[in-house]
Amino acid sequence: MVDASIAGVNGLEVKQLTDQDSQRWDAFVEQAAEATFFHRAGWKQVIEQAFGHKVYLLYAEQDGQIQGILSLGHVKSLLFGNTLSSMPFCVYGGVVAEDDATRQALEQAAIELAQQLGVDSLEFRNQSQLHDDWPAKRELYVTFKKEIDPDSEQNLKNIPRKQRAMVRKAIKAGLESSWDSGIERFYDAYSQSVHALGTPVFSKHYFQILKDVFADDCRILTITKEGRLIASVMNFYFRDQVLPYYGGGTAEARSVKGNDFMYWEVMRHSCEQGIRVFDYGRSKVGTGSYSFKKNWGFEPQPLHHEYVLVKADEVPDINPLNPKYRLFINTWKKLPLSMTRLIGPHIVKNLG
Repeated sequence: MVDASIAGVNGLEVKQLTDQDSQRWDAFVEQAAEATFFHRAGWKQVIEQAFGHKVYLLYAEQDGQIQGILSLGHVKSLLFGNTLSSMPFCVYGGVVAEDDATRQALEQAAIELAQQLGVDSLEFRNQSQLHDDWPAKRELYVTFKKEIDPDSEQNLKNIPRKQRAMVRKAIKAGLESSWDSGIERFYDAYSQSVHALGTPVFSKHYFQILKDVFADDCRILTITKEGRLIASVMNFYFRDQVLPYYGGGTAEARSVKGNDFMYWEVMRHSCEQGIRVFDYGRSKVGTGSYSFKKNWGFEPQPLHHEYVLVKADEVPDINPLNPKYRLFINTWKKLPLSMTRLIGPHIVKNLG
């Protein structure tokens, strides 16, 4: 067990968050320029309840005021190693701090915690480069963000011509969108999609927890054609931003351009709601999702996963592009969908 007060530097106290302080934490996140949806305190409940991994929420306090925060999740797996990261299952993370002294205090507290837990490595999923001398992945992941116009028709015109034609084709195909209060249709479309990619599926329980914890900031948009399920996406909302995070389509989606229509509808609805930024999220360079997002006119922005190696000699390489996972992916695609829904959650919970 880690002590509640972990470190003190220049008058700062670094503490672990208690349930009583979660509102203070989220109030800091709401106003901090570097903060994201993935810095919210609710992720502790999500990850611990859905996956059973321990989450440590560290904050630096001075004179009773929070000056910085750092969320950390501990994932220990026989298959994929023993890591402490900010944050597992999230595309962004790392320290959010008012100044460099606070950032350094939180990083040092994280290093001490990583050493105490005996992990292989400590990972920070930063949106900017902070440490030139730390081991890092700087060319693997990018994110795609773009401001959207207040006028919906202008947003359609801003989509490059070929991609815009896909959206118009979907509109002419008679696709419809609607908001779902439950996760059933979403989970059906999502699990079919990841199965086709050879990726283990998350449990339905995980998505229900996301809905329960984040409430109106976690909304599901579902696409249908003549009542048939075509595609569905779970979106996260934070300040003036929307992030379509988990999504997928049925086998029919490709022929009717269901995914193109789905993301356009998220953009259209967001525009009408006064959302200013459309965040397409993280992709690996050279993948299909990377190309898809570029086709929408979004420019990739590099992400910087920086590491402190504790017991490991090198940065972990757990991603589908690693050749050693190709056999697993190809085999997984051939399994019955029902079996992947049963087995997948036990595998993917350890990937982080």
